[in-house]
Order: sequence, then structure tokens, then C-alpha cells
Amino acid sequence: MELRVIEKTDDELRMEIAGEDHTFMNVLKGALLETAGVAAATYDMNPEQSGGQTEPILSVKTEGDVDPLDAVGDAAGRVRELTDDFRTAFESAA
Repeated sequence: MELRVIEKTDDELRMEIAGEDHTFMNVLKGALLETAGVAAATYDMNPEQSGGQTEPILSVKTEGDVDPLDAVGDAAGRVRELTDDFRTAFESAA
């Protein structure tokens, strides 16, 4: 996975996440929307409407003193916790 920050301000971030598809992007977006201080999170994967871009672009807007890069880090940590919890539950069920 390759990450490239396209644009960043104090409360907004646009970042390319190369090699990912809707599966991962939806999970990350969902975790972001549950993260304190995140006002909006979305992604775009439609190259025809995005000037030929082929990799997903994540957009995050935060409020208060929340840095959008920190919010993405927090959301990624939450995704990891959820997958670890799922793995534990799955292994217990087997």
C-alpha cells in the first residue's frame, strides 16, 4: 500500500491510497466517521469523473483541534482493533 498526501491544511486532507479498492476504503471511511473530531470522510474511485485518477482518493475534514492525519491514524488503529477482535472471535468459534 502506498500513501501520498495530495493536499493538507489544518482541518482537511486529501490522500491517495494506491492499490486499494472499495472493500478497504469503505471500512476506513466508516472508522473515520466514528472518530472524534471528524466532520466528514469520503473517498472517490471514479476515474472518469476525477480527471483520469485511477487510485482511490480519501478526503477527510476535521473540526476543533483535530489534525486530519492524526484522525486517519486513529481510524486505522480502530480498523486494526476490529480485525483483531474478529480474528479472536473466529478462532474461538472454530
